[in-house]
Amino acid sequence: MAGVSGGDVGDADVGGADMGGADVGGGAESGTTRLLVVHHTPSPGMQAMLEACLAGARDEEISGVEVVVRPALVASAVDVLEADAYLLGTPANIGYVSGALKHFFDQIYYPCLDATRGRPFAAYVHGNEGLEGAVRAISSITSALGWEAVAPTLEVMGTPDREALAACQELGAVLAATVMPED
Repeated sequence: MAGVSGGDVGDADVGGADMGGADVGGGAESGTTRLLVVHHTPSPGMQAMLEACLAGARDEEISGVEVVVRPALVASAVDVLEADAYLLGTPANIGYVSGALKHFFDQIYYPCLDATRGRPFAAYVHGNEGLEGAVRAISSITSALGWEAVAPTLEVMGTPDREALAACQELGAVLAATVMPED
């Protein structure tokens, strides 16, 4: 059974696209917004969590949000600049984020620092022990970028069970709903 923590994402504000005056990136076409999913998915557990997050972000009740998925080693500053929100997924490796997600942050930090301040993000971390360092790293880096968390980082210990996957699905839906264009 997996241990899940990170607060109740259902309590997050999922209102319209008002993001407190944040400079919103460019969606694929007028009237759409873009959610960039950056992940490092080296295991079946991480794959299941990614798929659950994507199912939530692509829920049929969410419209006008283009979901773009990039492995952490492929995602670029251009991807980040063109997106309106970010979903980050990483395993906890030796108590820290994966090298792939750290590489992503290293590549995009300065090119995106000013242009992406205030944009919403969410994150999920999976491991078998010691998730604190990975969660702290995500918090520190995203805070320095000026990104705004829509929910606490979702922490899943052990094999993701039904509860953990439901939390992943909800996390994806909450983030997508946050940037869903108003009718």
